[in-house]
Amino acid sequence: MAAVTMRLPQARGPLGASVSRGAEKHLVAPGDTITTDTGYMRGHGTYVEDEKLIASVAGVVERVNKLVCVRALKARYNGEVGDIVVGRITEVQQKRWKVETNSRLDSVLLLSSINLPGGELRRRSAEDELAMRDYLQEGDLISAEVQSIFSDGAVSLHTRSLKYGKLAQGVLVQVSPSLVKRQKTHFHDLPCGASVILGNNGFIWIYPTPEQKDEEAGGFTTNLEPVPLSDREVISRLRNCIVALVTHKMMLFDTSILYCYEASLPHQIKDILKPEVMEEIILEARQRLLDLEG
Repeated sequence: MAAVTMRLPQARGPLGASVSRGAEKHLVAPGDTITTDTGYMRGHGTYVEDEKLIASVAGVVERVNKLVCVRALKARYNGEVGDIVVGRITEVQQKRWKVETNSRLDSVLLLSSINLPGGELRRRSAEDELAMRDYLQEGDLISAEVQSIFSDGAVSLHTRSLKYGKLAQGVLVQVSPSLVKRQKTHFHDLPCGASVILGNNGFIWIYPTPEQKDEEAGGFTTNLEPVPLSDREVISRLRNCIVALVTHKMMLFDTSILYCYEASLPHQIKDILKPEVMEEIILEARQRLLDLEG
């Protein structure tokens, strides 16, 4: 019989006062008054009533000069040009693919917005259109960049760089887009032996770090060789660390994930998701981040 872990319920206290210094944020619920100053401009997530600026969603108040908006704690992905996203092909259409990217509407990847195999630069022909399923088909995972936003809010993607394209062996973790920190790069080769793509849309891809970059593939050939057990263990540990960070509402970026991974090493992979172990790991990772900032 498989072993079953039983724990009695217990009250969990706050993570500690030392952790929260300098991290206070103005949280509001729908209907809360943000300000009565009429000099502020109304941004997303707010409305004006009786000369008061009121929150329409639950989230964090953000101020840019005189513009006030509320960033929702839980929301669908709103694309911005230049964002890195991880998505899944849902449909092959005429000269385009539809892609699920955790936004309100399906994103679009045009046939003219991809790299042809071998990096060829030429106009797309009828033969290319007939061979679209040879490049990408339903169920394939891809990494891409947001090229533009349509008038209805749908996102147009492109994979015109060799660092984008079809994803092969790995694990997909779905988190809230608001927890992914915006950085100059969202592709990270971590020193623990695995790599992550932190999609701005909340889709995170964890995969074994490739030994060499295949520049001739054009982003369509995928390595389907069996992944060694050691790599699978690293990927599983990273996945559980990301779940722990998300559970405690911590921002996801390469340093926070690496600190959490290193703090989890004394524990077995399956134990990371136990509340008491998770709290211990998160406390250590948070303290290291605070020391880094200090």
